[in-house]
Amino acid sequence: MKNLLFLTFAFVILQGCQTNQQKTSLEDKKVSYLDYSNCDDKLSGGVKMIPIQTSAGEFKVWTKRTGNNPTMKVLLLHGGPGATHEYFEVFDSYFPNAEIEYYYYDQLESAYSDQPNDSTLWSVDRYVDEVEQVRKALGLNADNFYLLGQSWGGILCMEYALKYQKNLKGLIISNMMASIPEYIKYANDVLGPQLPTNVLNEIRDLEAKGDYANPRYSELIYTYYYPEHVLRMPLDEWPNPVIRAFANVNADLYTTMQGPSEFGVAGDAKLKNWDITSELSKISVPTLSIGGNYDTMDPKHMKWIASEVQNGQYLNCQNGSHLAMYDDTEIYFKGLIEFIKNVDKENTK
Repeated sequence: MKNLLFLTFAFVILQGCQTNQQKTSLEDKKVSYLDYSNCDDKLSGGVKMIPIQTSAGEFKVWTKRTGNNPTMKVLLLHGGPGATHEYFEVFDSYFPNAEIEYYYYDQLESAYSDQPNDSTLWSVDRYVDEVEQVRKALGLNADNFYLLGQSWGGILCMEYALKYQKNLKGLIISNMMASIPEYIKYANDVLGPQLPTNVLNEIRDLEAKGDYANPRYSELIYTYYYPEHVLRMPLDEWPNPVIRAFANVNADLYTTMQGPSEFGVAGDAKLKNWDITSELSKISVPTLSIGGNYDTMDPKHMKWIASEVQNGQYLNCQNGSHLAMYDDTEIYFKGLIEFIKNVDKENTK
C-alpha cells in the first residue's frame, strides 16, 4: 500500500513538473517573440528608415517591425497607390497572438516615407525594385519571408514574385485581380449596374464631363459605392485606421497611377493596361489569393488566380468587400494565419 501511495504521489509530482515545464516553455516563447533587447531598432520601437536608391537619388522609406520569429516574417504592402500602412493596424489584433513577425511599410511618396513628388519614380518596376531593397535591409529571405500585398500592393507582390520569387517563402495576394482591363470590365458591367439607376446615371454624367472634383461625385461614391464594396460598414462606423489611411492618401500619385474614376481605371492612368494573367503560371512559391463576395475586384477572378499559379490556394471571405480584413475579419485572419503556419510547417519538416 505504501508503495502504491508513493507511486501515486510521484506521478502527481511528475505531472506537475511537466505542466510547469510546458508553462515555462510557452512563457519563454512569448517573451522571445516580444524581446527586442538584441534588436538594433529597440530604441525606436521597431521603426527603421531604410535608404532607397533611385534614378533620382537616395530617399528613405519608413518601416516598423512587430515581434520576433525566425521563420515567419510578413512584409505588408499597402494599396493605393499612395495609401498608407495605417489601415493594416487591424493586424495588431491577430498576428502577435499567432507569434507572426510583421512589418508595416510606407512606400515612397506615402505617409511617413520621403515624398519627393517625382512622377518619374511612379512605375510598377521602380516600386518592385524598392520592395527588394527593403527586403535586403530588413534581412528577409526564403527561409522566412512572406509578402502580403492588398489592392495595389497585390500588383506589387505579384510582380515581385515574377522577378524575385527565389527570395520568398510565401506569397499572399489580397483583394487584387491580375488584370486591370478585366477589373475595369467588372466595375462597369457588374458593380456599376448594382447601384440605383439614378445614382449610376449621375455618376456617369459627372465622369463624362471629367468633373471628378465636384463634391457631388465624392458624395455619391461615399454614400452608395464605398459602404457596399470597399468597407461594408456605415461610414460613421469605419475604424479609425481606415479613416486615417483614406485621409492621408497621396492624391497626385493615386490619380496618376489609378486615375480619377472609382469605377476601374480611366484616362491616361499608368496602370490602365496592366495585365499579367499570362504569366501567373510562372509563380511556383506557395500562394494564397484572398477575395470577398462584395469586393471591388471580381472574386471569381481571384479564385482563378489560385488555380493558375503552381501552388495556390483561395480564401473566400463570404461577407467581405475590398477591405475584407475589416468586414469579414475572423474568416480573413483565420485563413491567412493557417496558410502562413502551414507553409512554415511544410518547410521545417
